[in-house]
Amino acid sequence: MRVVKWVFVLAVMLVALVGCGQQGGQQEGQGGEGSEKGLVPREEINIEFVTHASPDPFWSVVQNGVNQAAEDMGVEVNYRELDSYDIPQLQRNLEAAIAAEPDGMVVSIPDPDALNDKIREATESGIPVVVINAGENDWRDVGALTYVGQTEYDAGVAAGERMAQAGVQSAICINHEQGNITLDQRCNGFEKGLGGQVKQVAVQPDPTAARNGIKTALRQNPDVDGLLTLNPGIADQALRALEESGRSGDVTFATFDLSPSVLRAVSRGEMLFATDQQQWLQGYLPIVLLTNYIQYGVRPVNTEIPTGPAFITKENAEQVIELSRQGIR
Repeated sequence: MRVVKWVFVLAVMLVALVGCGQQGGQQEGQGGEGSEKGLVPREEINIEFVTHASPDPFWSVVQNGVNQAAEDMGVEVNYRELDSYDIPQLQRNLEAAIAAEPDGMVVSIPDPDALNDKIREATESGIPVVVINAGENDWRDVGALTYVGQTEYDAGVAAGERMAQAGVQSAICINHEQGNITLDQRCNGFEKGLGGQVKQVAVQPDPTAARNGIKTALRQNPDVDGLLTLNPGIADQALRALEESGRSGDVTFATFDLSPSVLRAVSRGEMLFATDQQQWLQGYLPIVLLTNYIQYGVRPVNTEIPTGPAFITKENAEQVIELSRQGIR
């Protein structure tokens, strides 16, 4: 099944490249024979991108993917982000996006109870929707075309298995956004994969508060030999917390997602691995999918598109560092 899904992903990217080729010779990717065909010219397509994104390295890569896809496809995309993780603000952003009557929407569903009804309102009104990043279990329920992202529980299981193979028996999973179902799934899967004792610890996303919270967790759990964080910013604080606690040498540490600092730490052997959900594709592919659906009426049928997990280790970290600096990995 995964082979079939990845064949589909490759086909989607081929369509994107063909679209770029059709626009060759036109200024800024606009116009060209490809944009004139179908039900609506591409330059008239407007897409709202409404997720729980807030300013951080992970989501900046997603936005880079969005920007590249908008340029390649020759469409307009309105990218809406949050000041910080805030479900009421996300609900307001969804309402504003729906009121704009876009040709398509990209959304994430970190809190199904708070968001599903509003997203379903959009699809029932005729707005095609692609779900990304969070909402793997809900995209069908809200009437979306597909889901593009990582299978979070499975990614957590795989991370736990890798930790277990490294000899970890007891670990802490740091959750920096309580209530975000995606992060809950990662920690739950990690516990399953490790097969040992996992304590889930909630910290605030503020860097200083996160670092202090991790130091407290390490002090209160002196016997743990593993630590997992769920994004690069918190990973940076965990590295400092381990050093300041004198635990760097005896705690095996890994994280979800990439940044230049995380990759350097993996390359130096300070971290066992970083999971890579290839978030650039989570920004890029939905714009390609929606553009082709709006213009040509074609879409994936009853399938999701997994972008992860892949794993970056000491052996391949150097290959990825330059792309991370460029905002692609």
